[in-house]
Amino acid sequence: MKNIIVLGGGYGGILTAKKLAKKFKKDAGFKITLIDKKPYHTLLTELHEVAACRVEEDSIKVDLKKVFAGRGVDVVLDDIDNIDFKGNKLHSKSSKTYDYDYLVIGTGSKPSFFGIPGAEEHAFSLWSFENAVTLKHQIRNMFEQATKETDPKARAEMLTFVVVGAGFTGIEMIGELGEYREQLCQEFYVDPSEVRLVVADMAPKILPILPDKLIQKAQKRLDKMGIEVITGTQISGVTPNSVILGDKGELNSRTVVWTAGVEGSDLVGNLDVSQQGRKRILTNDKLQSVDHNNVFVVGDNIFYIPEGEERPVPQMVENAELAAPLVAHNIHADVYNLQKKSYKPTFHGTMVCIGGRYGVANIGSGNKMFMFSGFMAMFFKHFINLFYLCQVAGFNKCYSYMKHEFFHIKNNRTMVGGLLSKRTPNFWLVPLRIFVGAMWFTEGWKKIGKVIEDPNNIFLIPAKVVDGASAASQAAEGAAGEAANAVAALPVPDFIASMVNGSMDLFFYNADGGFTALASIFQTGMVVGEIVFGLMLIAGLFTPLAALGTIAMGLMIYTSGMAPYEMLWYIFAAIALIGGSGSVLSLDYYVIPRLKRIWKKIPLVKKWYLFAD
Repeated sequence: MKNIIVLGGGYGGILTAKKLAKKFKKDAGFKITLIDKKPYHTLLTELHEVAACRVEEDSIKVDLKKVFAGRGVDVVLDDIDNIDFKGNKLHSKSSKTYDYDYLVIGTGSKPSFFGIPGAEEHAFSLWSFENAVTLKHQIRNMFEQATKETDPKARAEMLTFVVVGAGFTGIEMIGELGEYREQLCQEFYVDPSEVRLVVADMAPKILPILPDKLIQKAQKRLDKMGIEVITGTQISGVTPNSVILGDKGELNSRTVVWTAGVEGSDLVGNLDVSQQGRKRILTNDKLQSVDHNNVFVVGDNIFYIPEGEERPVPQMVENAELAAPLVAHNIHADVYNLQKKSYKPTFHGTMVCIGGRYGVANIGSGNKMFMFSGFMAMFFKHFINLFYLCQVAGFNKCYSYMKHEFFHIKNNRTMVGGLLSKRTPNFWLVPLRIFVGAMWFTEGWKKIGKVIEDPNNIFLIPAKVVDGASAASQAAEGAAGEAANAVAALPVPDFIASMVNGSMDLFFYNADGGFTALASIFQTGMVVGEIVFGLMLIAGLFTPLAALGTIAMGLMIYTSGMAPYEMLWYIFAAIALIGGSGSVLSLDYYVIPRLKRIWKKIPLVKKWYLFAD
């Protein structure tokens, strides 16, 4: 048995492990293990959303065992503190040893404080789930304490928030705080004019990697939000109550957030391998360590300058996404003596959100880059996030992401405001659910009574009349005429009527004018469906399924040309009932949670993430 170990459950590590599992799924001679000190993967690009309370804390975590369920990857929780490259062994802090034949290092990065006095001791970082939660509590705590503080100087310090670093993370963090300020001021009875938000950087401008046009738009948005931008200033120290901005003096604040740079993880920094940059492992074009052919590197840990470029690949998510399949391919190629591939990444731009409603993006490929701002920039950001999450945990995480980003959002902090975020308590839908169910049940029960009198009454469509005209057309005309005597039927477009008539002639009528067996099954199913779906809605059992079923029946009746106008409210009422009306005063309250637990244990469901948390 040969062991392939992926060290690190970040963006690069997860995707590499999944690609490796796919490559070696038919080879029982290989064992793939992912080792991380946490049981979950963290969406590091969304940390600011938790820190500023836009989304729930759990929304940026993905259970590693969920990700790899049924995928042939063992997840091991341990903290590796040393690697013996000569002996091909990993040593953990818990004194465990792991042997490997191939090793993928993807331990990510940590904040870099550049030796600035007090920065590491007194500033808040934003580089882990724990950092985000700590900062979230700090921000709220400062507002809470400020409401009780009578000393103006101390109160001002509490209500001043400084973000050091005007790159992507810093601008996204200060942008979220700009939106969050309104909610906090209302909650804690603070005048917004008392709250001071500052972003500072030694660079001459914010977001220096973006085109000047987008930088100006971002600057304008920050100005509109009342955020101070200080650039071209050396950060020379951080104290418990301030940050020192070089010759510009001391800025008093009890919440200084450090986002000024990153470097390789402590583990990578201590490894006996060739490194360049800030603790990044030097690799060849196959993403192998230049010192060890069986050691590959992925994500932020890579130091590689592609041919024709002047700088190493950037420490960004897309680098991890592009490197992961190449590393998996090259390990597989090394095992079977196949051709390895060289890393030739093509990056597709960058996106920055400034709060939940506005962003800027520079997207494209090569020399063809397109600039977007506002709604479209946010659209692309969410689209790319969903694309990544689809690779990680499929439907499950994509559904969760949309729920947290759009449907369960508070205070309209999305790119579409509150248009999708308002939720109606389910108990208001209970009367509608019972009424719709009773109406369907009544309709079905009436038909059952007629069938008992004469079994031929099961056929709701008229019998075929052969006189040279289309049987289905005559049937439709007869039904429409009968309906017209009672209630006017909904008009059906000619192309739909033509398709339905042709289908009925083909499947429902015999040559002698009688009904086919399929017609009997269909008509029986419709009557039984009306009764069953009606009872399900009344009882609140599998309500979403019953609502979808009633919509389908309504549409079938409509396309047949026999639907009265009242069928419209059946259909639209059922649409309103899809979203959980069965969770109140219903059997679903007891049944659905149990079925979910059973459903999630099915191997195929776990493997393809076909469930919602």
